[in-house]
Amino acid sequence: MPSVVIAGASGVVGNAAVERFLEHSGWDVVALSRRRPEIDSTRAYTHLSVDLRDADAAKSALGGLKEVTHLVYAALYEKPGLIPGWSEQDQMDTNLQMLKNTLEPLLAANPALRHVTLLQGTKAYGIHLHPMPIPAREKAPRDDHANFYWLQEDYLRGKAAETGFAWTILRPQLIIGRSWGVAMNLAPIIGAYAAICREEGRPFAFPGGVPYVWEAVDSRLVADVIHWAGGSPLAVNEHFNVTNGDVFAWRDLWPGMAEVLGVEPAPDDAFSMAEFLESKGDVWSTIVKKHGLRDIPLSDILGESHYYADFCFAFGATEAPPPAFSSRIKLSQAGFTDVYDTQETFRFWLQDLIGRRVLPRADS
Repeated sequence: MPSVVIAGASGVVGNAAVERFLEHSGWDVVALSRRRPEIDSTRAYTHLSVDLRDADAAKSALGGLKEVTHLVYAALYEKPGLIPGWSEQDQMDTNLQMLKNTLEPLLAANPALRHVTLLQGTKAYGIHLHPMPIPAREKAPRDDHANFYWLQEDYLRGKAAETGFAWTILRPQLIIGRSWGVAMNLAPIIGAYAAICREEGRPFAFPGGVPYVWEAVDSRLVADVIHWAGGSPLAVNEHFNVTNGDVFAWRDLWPGMAEVLGVEPAPDDAFSMAEFLESKGDVWSTIVKKHGLRDIPLSDILGESHYYADFCFAFGATEAPPPAFSSRIKLSQAGFTDVYDTQETFRFWLQDLIGRRVLPRADS
């Protein structure tokens, strides 16, 4: 029976990947994360609580695993404040070391490891630094900037050449999913903002900058691609962009999200979501008590994602950000053709958080 280790299992991608592999009864699943992932499946799996920055702890946790065939590496280290850290060397070095701390003991105990899936993103195309090629294609030369993606990829390629495992690198854009308290997930941020607006009698205004068109991907779709890549010969040693397959504009998504969250959409009101939410901890405590929510402090819901919201909403921009679209052609030609509706992605995950009593119900 194949056995998969999923590193970063409580994150947006990792959580979805655990769910997806558990849906397939032919897999043994080991989840690595400091906190236990929020999983619906009733199938048994192993959770190992480990901080992958700690080499000794990682070796102790992973060195005893046997007959592991696949690794899904979705772990990520981000610094407080998020965006500045993307260009800082210690952030890059930490992310490289975390991958080494995972793969080295795993390979030592499992020399027959078959496949590693590694997550990147559109920062591979320099989205955070300059305009991307339109559309961004996987075959483009490596974008010349410092990035932990390149450190991890070069290390992974070297290890694969030494030991013979295959790899696949995925580049999703704007992943939306279940996890809260993470670096980059907008669903809990938008949901918390709406709940605070309702509590304070504040209009549910879009807080960002000038309009623009973008694309996103559902974490369930990313998990499907991960599962597919682990078994497809067409995914061996390849990069793939991963998106839902459609495009969106925030202002067109806003009414549908407002409906799910029990608020009325309102005219734009540009402000920093990061600054706004950081000041609303006491209001959130009131909301938790009033609506019988799980006792999760607002800071533990935000993670660093409120900073990501400012980036994604183009807060402070005086003109539209450069277009940022990734070609899905390579993935489709390799045989993976599933798509998701982005409007339904946001609605689904907001409703999921409501069902988990992280966000209040629209009718409460």
